Amino acid sequence: MTRPLRVGNASGFYGDRFDAVRDMLTDGPLDVLTGDYLAELTMLILGRSRLKDPRRGYASTFLRQLEENLGLAHERGVKIVANAGGLNPAGLADAVRELADRTGVPVRVAHVEGDARPVPDGFLTANAYLGGGGIAACLRAGADIVVTGRVTDAALVTGPAAAHFGWGPEDHDALAGAVVAGHVLECGTQATGGNYAFFGDHDIRRPGFPLAEIHADGSSVITKHDGTGGVVDLGTVTAQLLYETGGARYPGPDVTARLDTVRLTQDGPDRVRISGVRGEAPPPTLKVGLNRLGGWRNEVVFVLTGLDIEAKARLVREQFTDALDRAGPKPAEVRWELARTDRADAGTEETASALLRLVVRDPDAAAVGRAVSGAAVELALGSYPGFHLTAPPGKGAPYGVFEAASLPAGQAEHVAVLPDGSRQTVPAAGTYAEPGEVAEPPLPEPLPAGPTRTAPLGHVAGARSGDKGGDANVGVWVRTDDAWRWLAHELTVARFRELLPEAAGLTVVRHVLPRLRALNFVVHGLLGEGVAAQARFDPQAKAVGEWLRSRHMAVPVTLLEAPEVHA
Repeated sequence: MTRPLRVGNASGFYGDRFDAVRDMLTDGPLDVLTGDYLAELTMLILGRSRLKDPRRGYASTFLRQLEENLGLAHERGVKIVANAGGLNPAGLADAVRELADRTGVPVRVAHVEGDARPVPDGFLTANAYLGGGGIAACLRAGADIVVTGRVTDAALVTGPAAAHFGWGPEDHDALAGAVVAGHVLECGTQATGGNYAFFGDHDIRRPGFPLAEIHADGSSVITKHDGTGGVVDLGTVTAQLLYETGGARYPGPDVTARLDTVRLTQDGPDRVRISGVRGEAPPPTLKVGLNRLGGWRNEVVFVLTGLDIEAKARLVREQFTDALDRAGPKPAEVRWELARTDRADAGTEETASALLRLVVRDPDAAAVGRAVSGAAVELALGSYPGFHLTAPPGKGAPYGVFEAASLPAGQAEHVAVLPDGSRQTVPAAGTYAEPGEVAEPPLPEPLPAGPTRTAPLGHVAGARSGDKGGDANVGVWVRTDDAWRWLAHELTVARFRELLPEAAGLTVVRHVLPRLRALNFVVHGLLGEGVAAQARFDPQAKAVGEWLRSRHMAVPVTLLEAPEVHA
């Protein structure tokens, strides 16, 4: 029987902990070390970088990490797979080869191409999300280092697993299990206690990075190296499973994974087994991410201290509006937001202060530049008492817009460039199926009626939220069956909108995942044109789940008094 494959992760985003590569290589055994460097915002950043220097367009941090660790990985026989190639995987592969030659480390380097698409007028980048087939082909050809461009995050795991176990495109269940494991690993320490709702239960000051022991049937155990910080338990894995997902079907270029079939069991300290995952044929189209510059934005934050906060805010708004009228055409979009962070009779000046945030946008840089910053500065001696800003206003900066399109899967030119330089075309999946909606599963029996107490939802439930383009998802889960019997009936779409008024006028879809004791809400349009557009205070919806947990509901007393469950 083929032994399990140990796949670790050392990066959840471009800018993650630099020394994680060394830690993962030295703290315990691994077969493959992966790194996820790409996000929708990262592709825009790399696109702007490539405008300045066509030879760049890749995540240079990865190359610096290899400078310190290439020899170590070679000594330990660990293969490295990363999507750090960004917009220029061939350029990064060449740079890795130059590094290997310079350091005398005999590694074989391969890369994956084919995600780059013709860039429409007005856009900076256009990239299809490829699967793990190209990675698998490179590894089967003996590559030690594989760099890719825009593949799905889970492809960094499905590719090595398919190469190791010999899976083909029709092994849907096995591939789906690897997709789920890859989704848990892709955000690094979010699977080991980072950004975790119940963070007070564990020491997560420096969580270790996660790894998966993947088996031939696609099942896996999520764990971490012994002695590293953080925790792996049912809650941390559930939280990450819900992150940036939607309904029961999780479609990707390799397979559509059925999240409603996932079974999680505690398999010992810091070990969670994932089993039972069913897979279906992938959809007939690939997602294509498009990034463009949307215009220019500027931001000014006024500090309002002490008494009469509302009146001070009203005064500066009126003064600023008059100043913009005198300066000429107003910016196309002007938004004000007053954050009442102040307290009455405060013991420090900072806690006596509120923040009035102004954000302006316009296609013309001049409209948000001097006209805005000058108006703010010129009010300094003639406005509300205590006038000051959190920082001097700038000249404005460009903002980006993310759009999603689709491409027939058979039209993608998915190519593995092998260590010997030969090019191998990766065939498309054998069969496809449109991932239709899954019928909502039956809800559990409601909890019997009994006394309730008004309390924050977070006293009973955990949550994790994130972004997908202009949409936000909020996954909510509980840790006991009784809590699930209450949550499934109480947290409806109507109640969700009531608790989060920003979602009141938007389309909200609720997905029920009984095996995870979870609900997943998708809020369409909450983030406007995506994270790069910075349309709201929390542009990636990272804290929407914590906002929801802070909202008060009538909670059964039996749930509030029940002992906490951590397993």
